Amino acid sequence: MPQAGHKPKSDFDTRASAEMERHLPTPAWSTREKLALSCRMLAREEHGSALAGQITARGDKPGTMWTARFGLGLEEIRASDFLLVDDDLNVVDGEGMPNPSNRFHLWIYRKRPDVNSIMHTHPPHISALSMIGVPLKAAHMDTSMFYEDCAYLDHWPGPPIGDEEGEIISNAIGDKRTILLAHHGQLCACATVEEAAVLSLFIERAARLQLLAMAAGTIRDLDPDPARQAHDYRLKPKPLGATFHYFARQVLRSEAGCLD
Repeated sequence: MPQAGHKPKSDFDTRASAEMERHLPTPAWSTREKLALSCRMLAREEHGSALAGQITARGDKPGTMWTARFGLGLEEIRASDFLLVDDDLNVVDGEGMPNPSNRFHLWIYRKRPDVNSIMHTHPPHISALSMIGVPLKAAHMDTSMFYEDCAYLDHWPGPPIGDEEGEIISNAIGDKRTILLAHHGQLCACATVEEAAVLSLFIERAARLQLLAMAAGTIRDLDPDPARQAHDYRLKPKPLGATFHYFARQVLRSEAGCLD
C-alpha cells in the first residue's frame, strides 16, 4: 500500500509506459539486419569464441529459422550471411551450410511457440560460472530480468549436434527465457530478436557481478516482491527495444557494413 500522500507506483508505471510508446524509436530493421546487429554487439561484449555460438530467429514459414552460415565469427557476420533453413537444417534460402550445432535450437522452437529468437554464446564470465556448478543468481536491479527466469542445466551432455542434446536442453529451459548450461555457456530464448540480444548481453554482466560478489562475500537475496516488479519492468518491450537500439548505434558508428 502507498504511504499517505504517495501516489501508487502503478500510476507512475502507466505514465512511463505511455510516454515510452510515444518517444522511444523503433527502427524498421529486417529480421536479418537485427540478427546481424546482434552478432556485432555481442562480439563487442566478448561473446565471440571463434566459430562457437549461434544467433537465430524463427522464419515466417512454419518449421524454418534464420541462422548464419557456418565458418564466420560473430564480428564478421553480415545480414546477407543469414540462411533460411528447414527443421532438418537443410538450406531453403541462401548459400553455404548452417552450423551443425544449431540443431538444438530447432527443438526449442518446436516446444516453445512463444519463442521467436534464440541466442547461444560462450562469453568468459558465464563460461567461468558454468564451470563451478553454481546457478546464476539475480541479486541486483540491473540483472533483475533474470529473477526466477533463468534455468540451470547442471550437467554437460556434449556438443549439441544431435537430437539428444536438443531434447535435454529444451526440457531444461522449460518456460523460462534463459538458461545457464554447465561447462558450456548461456542461452536466451525470447519473443523477439531485441529481447534475446539484450538478455544475452546482460546475462554475461550478471555472471561477472556474481563472480565479483562471490569473491568479496556472501550474496544477499533480493526481496521477492520488488524483484518481480523489477523483472517485469526491465522486460517491457519499449525500453528493451531502446536498449537494443543503444547498442546498435554503437555498432553502426563503425560497422554499418554489417547491414549490407
